[in-house]
This record gives sequence, C-alpha cells and structure tokens, in this order.
Amino acid sequence: DTQAIGGGSIVIHKENNPPAAPASMPEDSFLLTAYPIPANPEVWIPYRLSGDSNVVIRIYDVSGHQVRMLDLGSQSAGYYIDKSKAAYWDGQNEAGEKVSSGIYFYNIQAGKYTATRKMLILK
Repeated sequence: DTQAIGGGSIVIHKENNPPAAPASMPEDSFLLTAYPIPANPEVWIPYRLSGDSNVVIRIYDVSGHQVRMLDLGSQSAGYYIDKSKAAYWDGQNEAGEKVSSGIYFYNIQAGKYTATRKMLILK
C-alpha cells in the first residue's frame, strides 16, 4: 500500500551541518539534533527560543549520571543553530577529562521549556 502526500518539500543536506536560521523569530522553543553525527568528541547543540530565557544544557551518560553542565545564562529569543551561536560541548566531563565513546543524552532547560535528545560520541 502507498499513500500520496500532498504539499511540502524535502531538503537533503549534503554537509553534516544544520540549515541556516530563518529571518523571523521562532514561534516555539525547540531542541534540535546535535552535530556532527557522530560527534568526535566536539559537539554543537542547536536550539531555538521563542522568548528570552535562562538556558542550561546538561549532558548525561546512559546510566543517567550528569557528565557536564553548560550554563549559557540569559539568551534572547531567536535561533541558536550555526556553530557561532549553538551551545558547544568539548566532549569533557566536569573534571576536564575526555568522555569515552558511547551514547549520551543532552537536556535543555529554557524557561518553562525542557527537552532531551540523544547523541553518539565516537573517538
């Protein structure tokens, strides 16, 4: 069985980078997929904010232990997508040691918005 889908478009990105931010302000906050995929071990964590917020990103291992906290402070509404604006994680834990290869989870808290995604770190 097949089903026709009307409207919309498909965009294929050849590079392992996110798309450019639109010119208008976002209608909602959203946590996007970290890049590059897989990370090795540097990671950029893109997101968008619908309103001004204090932003904190926490990295967890598969056991649920917090590996690192990135306190980004007060951020204005907008798109934090490209490498110059996205949150940056150097692949180190709170003690400054490189984390091992594996699956990690990243969580964003921005005002009332919270979301979690997973990422793969390969060395």
